[in-house]
Amino acid sequence: MKLEVLEDAKRLGIAAARRGAEAIRNAIAENGRANIIVATGASQFETLSALIAEEGIDWSHVTGFHLDEYLGLDDQHPASFCRYLRERFVEHVPLKKFHYVDGTGADPHQVCRELGQLIQDHPIDVAFVGIGENGHLAFNDPPADFDTNEPYLVVELDEACRKQQAGEGWFATIDDVPTQAISMSCRHILKSKTIICSVPDKRKAEAVRSSLEGPVTPDVPASILQTHESTTLYVDKAAASLLTSSTLSD
Repeated sequence: MKLEVLEDAKRLGIAAARRGAEAIRNAIAENGRANIIVATGASQFETLSALIAEEGIDWSHVTGFHLDEYLGLDDQHPASFCRYLRERFVEHVPLKKFHYVDGTGADPHQVCRELGQLIQDHPIDVAFVGIGENGHLAFNDPPADFDTNEPYLVVELDEACRKQQAGEGWFATIDDVPTQAISMSCRHILKSKTIICSVPDKRKAEAVRSSLEGPVTPDVPASILQTHESTTLYVDKAAASLLTSSTLSD
């Protein structure tokens, strides 16, 4: 895993988007198409804003996949990730197709099966992801399932994750945050050719340190990114504040 430390969140987003855009353009040039995974949350604001401003991407050859979504949350709810992606990304670029995660269906396991089959037919060129305050990757909270090869899972959201969602202002209280979600599995994220991980903010500093400097463990789900040869972790100085000098100098 490669580390890039930027001055602030805006510069982080520009650098992450530039690298992601380059990988998308290369995939289109080589294969005539690109398949991408798009994350959500406050950590992705600057990256997605910069990505849609990148020039030279023929978005009509790009198919997008949604990383995760709450169960039981209408897609018009202010915290809906479907709404987030629609308003912050999909409506701004003329994609070939975007496949949302529908968390409102009667059978979320069937949603996982259908999306899983679809994404198996679309090898991912670029995954845009983040890291949660509890070290989660997508909505794979600790201890994450590192063994399953299923592309999508129904997962339980732990208290730390739900506190983060309320703390970021997506919900009025922790009691309003759903307790379950559909998430792409850790193993399927690792199947992506290139992974762009954007993590700004001081409150993520401990998760960044554990993910980068600690052992690979389900107790820190994002630590599994250490095993992926083409992952770049983009952090601002605040998020990098607990990293050791040896890590920063590598």
